Amino acid sequence: QVQLAESGGGLVQAGGSLRLSCTASGRTFSNYMISWFRQAPGNEREFAAAISRGGGNTYYADSVKGRFTISRDNAKNTVYLQMNSLKPEDTAVYYCAARIALFDSSSQDTTRYGRWGQGTQVTVSS
Repeated sequence: QVQLAESGGGLVQAGGSLRLSCTASGRTFSNYMISWFRQAPGNEREFAAAISRGGGNTYYADSVKGRFTISRDNAKNTVYLQMNSLKPEDTAVYYCAARIALFDSSSQDTTRYGRWGQGTQVTVSS
């Protein structure tokens, strides 16, 4: 079992960058696929990006593709989300989630994840 904690959120102007971190406790971190989701006020939580257990495969929502990069360092039990060219519509609480599975169509479904962090706020001003 892993416990997840996000950090790195903040306030940034449109066009700027932020790097989020998702740090896990536990010795089995490398067994988990890790995804980032986000939730804007009044909206459902939506999938943003995911990375396979070894880091060799990454997946992105169309809304962030080309601007966000997900990576992981299993030695540090950490997954990163580098966010560039930020837009006001990227404003949301960002959550990381863990799942022991290969990425498939169900990986964008929040109900398939049993481990979540507490979230970190990202606010992009225009």
